[in-house]
Amino acid sequence: MQEIKCPNCGQVFQVDESGYAQIVQQVRDKEFERELGRREQEIRQQKENDLALARMQQTQNFEAELAKIRNLLAGKTLEIEQLKAQIGKAETEKKLAVAEAVQEKDRELSDKGAEIAKLQNDLALRQKESALRETNLLEKHRDELKLREEEIERLKDFKARQSTKMVGESLEQHCLNEFNRIRMTAFPNAYFEKDNDVKTGSKGDFIFRESADGTEFISIMFEMKNEMETTAAKHKNEDFFKELDRDRNEKKCEYAVLVSLLESESELYNNGIVDVSYRYPKMFVVRPQFFLPIISLLRNAALNSLQYRHELQIVRSQQLDLQNFEDEMKAFKEGFARNYDIASRKFRTAVEEIDKTIDHLQKTKEALLSSENQLRLANNKAEDLSIKKLTRNAPSVRAMFEQQKTEGSEG
Repeated sequence: MQEIKCPNCGQVFQVDESGYAQIVQQVRDKEFERELGRREQEIRQQKENDLALARMQQTQNFEAELAKIRNLLAGKTLEIEQLKAQIGKAETEKKLAVAEAVQEKDRELSDKGAEIAKLQNDLALRQKESALRETNLLEKHRDELKLREEEIERLKDFKARQSTKMVGESLEQHCLNEFNRIRMTAFPNAYFEKDNDVKTGSKGDFIFRESADGTEFISIMFEMKNEMETTAAKHKNEDFFKELDRDRNEKKCEYAVLVSLLESESELYNNGIVDVSYRYPKMFVVRPQFFLPIISLLRNAALNSLQYRHELQIVRSQQLDLQNFEDEMKAFKEGFARNYDIASRKFRTAVEEIDKTIDHLQKTKEALLSSENQLRLANNKAEDLSIKKLTRNAPSVRAMFEQQKTEGSEG
């Protein structure tokens, strides 16, 4: 027998073992239900607290991320405006640079045009002066021709009294004396000497050279030919052309002149200076009386051409300066266009990167919204939580609950 004391009245009751067990079971069931209810309440309260904390944390994270996105967008917007301003400034500078370059080019062209016109006028004036000098020279040559004709008669008489060897040497000496007679007045800086260089196996009689400012502008290879009137085998002038041309080339002379008394009856050679360049380039045949005139003619022509070459070089140099200016202008335009194209492509790339960033941020925003949806689903699942679902994969706990229910139903 078991005694049980009433907590209200204090009376003591005696019950058998069976009754005592039933009372204990009832008390135990009440306590378990009360404890289970308390635990469910605690779990529910903890779940609500966790969900509230998660929502608050998620909201804070979302607000922080959204603030970063807004700051980034503001920065990118400012950067875009700056890039637009830079491009606008570059375009303005390009237009100003092109305008200035065009104005400078117009000024240069105007100046060059005036210089070219002045040079052309100077050239025309010098051509007129040259023509006048040539006219005066021709008149002078006519006078000299008259004197030379008289000298021809004297030479013929002189030649008749010479031996074969002396004839040739006398002609050379005659030309040398004629040149030396006017050397210091007409050709003070000229070289006129015997050709004694036989390294190449052949040589002429005399070489004439003259330079100006260190530049040789005229060179003549001379060959003197004469023969006795009584010589049986008569030579012709053209018999010596080939050898004279070879001597000219070997000694690097520009002109070749044959001073000849051969073919004394030939009207062709007796009429003056004969140009035989149709046979050999830059070759002439003259009688002794035209020895000095041919030097003067070739020398003056070369000297005039030297002046023209200098003037032409100046004009070409000016034209080259103008061409260089145009080339630099073209290079500037091409370089500017290339830099502008690079800047434009970089700007487009920057805009594309900004678009990619905005797209990435949009995806981040969508992911955050998706996580909020996942939290909502988790909350729904938590609210749907039950003892059966909790013990689905815990057989021992489920068995204990079932035993308690069974014992409770039996009591």
